[in-house]
Amino acid sequence: MYKQTFKFCFKTVESTCRKGKFMESDSYIKTLLDSGPIRDPVLRKIIQDIHLPAGSEGLDAGCRIGLITLMLAETVGEKGFVTGIDIIPEFLQYGEKAAARSGVSDHVTFQKCDILAGLPFSDHTLDWVWSIDCLGYLGEIASIMEELKRVVKPGGKVFVLAWTSQLILPGYPVLEARLNATSSSYIPVQQERNMESQFMRLPYWFKIAGLESIRGQTFVGEVLSPLSHGERTALQSLFEMVWGLPQPGESPEIRKEYIRLCTPGSPDYILDLPGYYAFFTYTLFQGTMPE
Repeated sequence: MYKQTFKFCFKTVESTCRKGKFMESDSYIKTLLDSGPIRDPVLRKIIQDIHLPAGSEGLDAGCRIGLITLMLAETVGEKGFVTGIDIIPEFLQYGEKAAARSGVSDHVTFQKCDILAGLPFSDHTLDWVWSIDCLGYLGEIASIMEELKRVVKPGGKVFVLAWTSQLILPGYPVLEARLNATSSSYIPVQQERNMESQFMRLPYWFKIAGLESIRGQTFVGEVLSPLSHGERTALQSLFEMVWGLPQPGESPEIRKEYIRLCTPGSPDYILDLPGYYAFFTYTLFQGTMPE
């Protein structure tokens, strides 16, 4: 179990910081909402590509404020049902209100649940399980995969995905690499984790759990100037989340360059760059329960 908060781009791994409050809920909710203009299009594409059956029942494990839960619910339709689970009550309350506003409350529910303590479902009751920016970062991968396997029906699917990279300082690849090298968004989890438990090793754990037809696919989200107001807000939020605070081991020169390029109002603010282009990736792993 990690004793530190692990924040990476748009993810906060709730169950790894159960012993302490990691980030004010209102601030994190704002960050998630700000991210929508650049994140939602690629997530909708991923959901479209996995072809969830209409009328199916599934789980969004680590649902946060439930916005992706609602996307999943829209996909399975009125005869389907999606449960979102998280350990932060404020997130679940937001999800419930969002579901009511969207008119999908009849086929969405939100429950407080610590994934590492077990899922609140009987054996082989779900058609699929989905988790984004959560599973794969919690440690204890073998036990988590066994729990997912327990609740999914024969022939059902397990989908696990996460934000895996970004290039958002075009023209400054060395600076971006150096900022990443000292960022607290990356270093704690990389130093404390067994390499076999890293997210990109999940296909191995899928296989150990007995899943079949294991696949991996990386999806690209991108932004190109002229940027909308929402895209600018999302990118600035991303700058601040990943690199906003000075880090141990970061040189004064690197911090100076970050401020020059990533501070609104700076004459060299990178989002004002003509022809600004940036991209980020989500990687999806999926497997099927044996019949």
